Amino acid sequence: MGAVPPLPDHEVSARLARLPRWARRGDEIVRTYELPSFRATIGLVDRIADAAEAANHHPDLDIRYSKLRVALTTHDQGGLTDKDFALAAQIDGLAG
Repeated sequence: MGAVPPLPDHEVSARLARLPRWARRGDEIVRTYELPSFRATIGLVDRIADAAEAANHHPDLDIRYSKLRVALTTHDQGGLTDKDFALAAQIDGLAG
C-alpha cells in the first residue's frame, strides 16, 4: 500500500465535526469510552483489536477498569490521515 499523506488542519477539523466525541491532541485523535464493567471494557478492546487487524492500523489503548482511552494517529506518516478517521468511526460503531 502506498503512502497516505497527513491531512491538513482544516480537513482534520471538518472530520472531527462528524465524530463529535473525539478530540484532537497534537497529532492524535482521542476518545474515552465509559463502559458498565471491566468485562465490557475488555470486550470492546477485543472488537477493536479485530477491526484494527483487518485495517492494519492499530490504535493506542489505555484501559482503566471501565474506561477505555483510544488514541489514533498514523505514525509512519507523522500525523492524522484518512485511516485514523475511518477507524475512529468504525470503533464508535463497535462501541454502540
